[in-house]
Amino acid sequence: MPDVISFRRPSLFAVLLTLAGIAAFIALGIWQLRRAQEKEILLARFAQAARAAVQPFAQVADAPPQSTYPHVRVRGRYASRRIYILDDRLHAGQLGVNVFVPFLPDRGSRGLLVNQGFLPREGPREALPDLPPLPEGEVTLTGLYAPAPAPGLKLGGNPLTRESAWPKLLTFIDLHALAGDLHQALYPRVLLLDADPASPYVRQWVPDVMPPARHRAYALQWFTFALAALVIFFIMHRKRTV
Repeated sequence: MPDVISFRRPSLFAVLLTLAGIAAFIALGIWQLRRAQEKEILLARFAQAARAAVQPFAQVADAPPQSTYPHVRVRGRYASRRIYILDDRLHAGQLGVNVFVPFLPDRGSRGLLVNQGFLPREGPREALPDLPPLPEGEVTLTGLYAPAPAPGLKLGGNPLTRESAWPKLLTFIDLHALAGDLHQALYPRVLLLDADPASPYVRQWVPDVMPPARHRAYALQWFTFALAALVIFFIMHRKRTV
């Protein structure tokens, strides 16, 4: 005679604990899906901003809109002897750096940190690249006025305390720390220069955020945990009778 599978009556605590876990996992999955949608909107706005009409930097310099990246024009001069190299950047699978240079806008009250773009590390030992010369005198720049790259975990502390010679090698961008290093206030965002076919820098900008696909992967993970909690609940309360 085949075994008959039945279920013993679960305790109230077990039921509540399982329901709470399932509800939490589902809520986290839905939250990740919403984050994925937000990132898609952000990426679309970023792409649209690069094609948008250029506006004067002064209109958005001190109080940039939170959810958009203004396409701006600014005139001034580089502080060309004060160069920061942001290390450990990747582009198309290649290791390299991003080069940041302070810029002094005409009639501006602060300095503007300008991201020149990506340069690959070179040679068998992946040495730091030679930096192209910066233009002298007054120039007009156009680009996206965007938040600085996210600093991540800031492993190793503030590298500025160990750097004395220019250019200075960094592992993350902290505008407040850079302002202290430059002894000059900085605007709250950085300028991502428009692409230039004549420039050796790669300027294929994307927001420094987690991609939507990863949020969806996390959502699937949370929904899987919810299903697993339900399956475990039934496995723990089943019994066999002959």
